[in-house]
Amino acid sequence: WEVKPRNSRSERRKAQLAQWRNKFTQNLQNAGILLEKKKTIHYLNLSAPWDVLVYYAEELILRAPLQAQPNPNFNTSDRILRKLYIPNLMAESLPNRPLDYYTCAFRKSKMEKFLGCENHDTYFTNTQRQRIVYELLARTVYGKRKRAEVGVARLLNEGAYTAAFPLHEGPFELPEYEVHPDELNQRQVLFRYWARWSKWYKYQPLDHIREYFGEKIALYFAWLGFYTAWLLPAAVVGAFVFVSGLMSMGTNTPAHVVCMCWQVGYLFDHPGTVFFSVFMSFWAVTFLEYWKRKMATLAHHWDCMDFQEEEERPRPEFAAMAPSIEYNPVTGVKEPYFPERARLSRMLTGSMVIIIMLGVIHHLGYISLGFLCVCVCVCVCVHACVVFFFPQAGNIANISSSMVNLALILLMGQVYTALALQLTKWEMHRTQTQYEDAFTFKVFVFQFVNFYSSPFYVAFFKGRFVGYPGHYGTLLGMRNEECGPGGCLIELAEQLFIIMVGKQLISNVQEFVIPYVKAWQQKRALNKVRGTQNSQEPRRWEEDYQLVECEGLFEEYLEIVLQFGFITIFVAAFPLAPLFALLNNWAEVRLDAHKFVCEYRRPVAERAQNIGVWFNILEALSHLSVIVNAFLIAFTSDFLPRLLYQYKFDNDLNGYVNFTLAYAPPSYTSHPMCRYKAFRDNNGNYTLIYWELLAVRLGFIIAFEVRKGGPVHPPLTSTGL
Repeated sequence: WEVKPRNSRSERRKAQLAQWRNKFTQNLQNAGILLEKKKTIHYLNLSAPWDVLVYYAEELILRAPLQAQPNPNFNTSDRILRKLYIPNLMAESLPNRPLDYYTCAFRKSKMEKFLGCENHDTYFTNTQRQRIVYELLARTVYGKRKRAEVGVARLLNEGAYTAAFPLHEGPFELPEYEVHPDELNQRQVLFRYWARWSKWYKYQPLDHIREYFGEKIALYFAWLGFYTAWLLPAAVVGAFVFVSGLMSMGTNTPAHVVCMCWQVGYLFDHPGTVFFSVFMSFWAVTFLEYWKRKMATLAHHWDCMDFQEEEERPRPEFAAMAPSIEYNPVTGVKEPYFPERARLSRMLTGSMVIIIMLGVIHHLGYISLGFLCVCVCVCVCVHACVVFFFPQAGNIANISSSMVNLALILLMGQVYTALALQLTKWEMHRTQTQYEDAFTFKVFVFQFVNFYSSPFYVAFFKGRFVGYPGHYGTLLGMRNEECGPGGCLIELAEQLFIIMVGKQLISNVQEFVIPYVKAWQQKRALNKVRGTQNSQEPRRWEEDYQLVECEGLFEEYLEIVLQFGFITIFVAAFPLAPLFALLNNWAEVRLDAHKFVCEYRRPVAERAQNIGVWFNILEALSHLSVIVNAFLIAFTSDFLPRLLYQYKFDNDLNGYVNFTLAYAPPSYTSHPMCRYKAFRDNNGNYTLIYWELLAVRLGFIIAFEVRKGGPVHPPLTSTGL
């Protein structure tokens, strides 16, 4: 562990921080921690001796090995390929694979029953040592206990130290000379067999990841890899549906009658998209059910099945800002206290702020600014295009508006995240888990509306309230927007492509560039402090301090969960979404692996038995996707109007275009051929066909929902619990 002090402007503040540091280190030594001071650069190297490890291993209920057993093969695809005698190019033999054990809770009195107890240096794993040392750092007093002046986390917030982190186990660079794979350290093994781009098609070494980073991070990569593998069949089917639409464009009779835009729209609006929507609904539900099985299998394999967090201590920010000190009814210890009634009041106020932000600022400020930018883009495009490009001016305007929309989404995303952070801090949540859950909920709600409001508008509102000639609908004195000749579905597909793919490209560039920039800044600042010592070879703690601080998995989960929404909620309009998601995730796995192995300081190993609240969000998105796709096909697509016309009039769709057009009322124009797209009579009233079509649409929605049925529950094997 490394801790480094930060300079202070105020001498009085500097003296107080120095006093806190001295008392903190003295209490650590009293607790049995071995401390080695590096006076020149102000580092503290902390390590726990055997007696301290044994004492806290029993208190923290760490798992200890009783009997070794062969590592089970949980990889379904590998087992299937082996049975079929097909070479598995994705499999690879890794050195030093962690053994699997039968374990139980550690007891000092039963020490002789555990495997390897005679070797004190290797009995506890590095991640277990991390947890013990961090537990001591978290509970050590540095000031007055009644003021909750406890723990290194609050010292970091106060500015007494700038960092506290476990060390990496040596460099990640491979030696220049040839060495046996078993001689590589764990970090080098992860770099050689996982974090390099050449390993993009290989299985992830989940046991090695868990041994080095802990269960929480290993479960994230297990989920990301599992999700990416399941995207492969979805991407294949989606590409097949798109290609089938491309090949059958010539058979689309209405497209030959009207214009090219109808042919392009047919790519995203043909019978294959209905099949793909049904397929993806089954896919989403089945994926989540099988992930629950995989998650339970990993939790059992990693001895986290019965893991429960102990009573959490108060967050450092909560301890610093709480107005009073009260006894904890569970632990009986005095802790910072904030009245529950006041917290609920703040949470209610925060909810009202969220509603106002989503309902007013987003829809007025965001849309008005977007409308202004779109108008400018449209005017520039229309006036700049020559006559040859004039038929495509509408598409150019749609693409331009989507790009402006993406820029505004990314900008507003930063604003929403900052607002959610301030609201969550103001609500005064006691524990870190409560704080993270509240923050996750707020950010996801903000980002859900931020990313999906524009597609929802195009899919379900644009062109719905236009009215008819002589009685056009208006909003704030402006006529409501209409869909183009090809329908709203093609505009929705354009928006989804630009927003989804554009967001993925920008995020990947940021993930690739930003860690290098931060590491360069960190190294530059450290060199100023080291001064004349630059000529000396840096030690492990100095090299790790130059790395970027790991900020957790929140942004990683959020990015992929939003992507999951795109490929399920609007898949009827964009069948290529799973393919682009698959390509992105292949890069995402290696980018994240490289960051954790090479660019991040080693995070504290945390235990977990699932992916937490994110699974509930995924379930909600999968259920929402069924509803949205049903309404999208029923009311936005031309699939049902074509089907009704084929059933009642002509199976070859001859005359379908005239079927969808109505004549303008005589009071509006004297020209007899003025027509518009609607099912109305000459007086603007809905015709019988409109009501028949509405009945068909509602019947389709009911059938689409009923066919979903209950969730798929795969049978659990002995290894899958």
